[in-house]
Amino acid sequence: MDKLSVAIITKNEEKNIGRCIDSVKDIADEIVVVDSFSTDRTREICLQKGAVFSTNPFAGHIQQKNYAFSRCSHDFVLSLDADEALSDELQLSIMHEKEKGFSPAYAMNRRTNYAGQWIRFGGWYPDTKVRLVKRALCEWAGTNPHDKITFTTAVKPIHLKGDIMHYSIDSVAHHRQIVDNFSTIAARALFEKGKRPSPLKKYVSAVFRFFQSYVFSLGFLEGSNGWYIAWHSARSRYLKYRKLQEFNAQKTNHPHNQKS
Repeated sequence: MDKLSVAIITKNEEKNIGRCIDSVKDIADEIVVVDSFSTDRTREICLQKGAVFSTNPFAGHIQQKNYAFSRCSHDFVLSLDADEALSDELQLSIMHEKEKGFSPAYAMNRRTNYAGQWIRFGGWYPDTKVRLVKRALCEWAGTNPHDKITFTTAVKPIHLKGDIMHYSIDSVAHHRQIVDNFSTIAARALFEKGKRPSPLKKYVSAVFRFFQSYVFSLGFLEGSNGWYIAWHSARSRYLKYRKLQEFNAQKTNHPHNQKS
């Protein structure tokens, strides 16, 4: 039987990390937590539940998840965020694969909880993610904060039954805070790549995202939460490109970049 490491990154996740660890304890041979110097009870909870706990300065989601991979002892790794947990069905699916011998990669659906409501529409489900892999064949890449696993060789992930349960957003106000934070991270990542969007980009992208979520992806079927999801998804796009414009303007106006 193959052995499985579970890799989790954390920062002040005392309300979530126990549930996450409990959902993998029956399938994991090792649970590795890499923490960004939490000031709450995250460390205490992880150690109580038998996790291998270490700290590392946070340089970005991609960098931290690759570091967590490097801390794992086993060839096969399941990567989870602290606010995620495996459904019972997904636990059984992974255990079945473990008993017969893992394939190089697996994908699984993720279902998100928004203010107490499990979301099916608005483009939020099935939200398929590749999360269980042979780590020698891949690494975390993408653009922060939207990380994804990429492979160094041709691999076709097997899709598993069951869901990652994503306890992501407590309230509409919490969603707003997430958008404010992640839009800054995304804008900074684009700025570092030298992206310079047109002045209209922030408006066009936001309008398109709203209609994509609320109308084309049937977000209106989720009631008021469907509206809030679409609105904040659009707002996220708007803020990302507005902040990118601001970063570029600051660079242009910096004294070192002005001609004398």
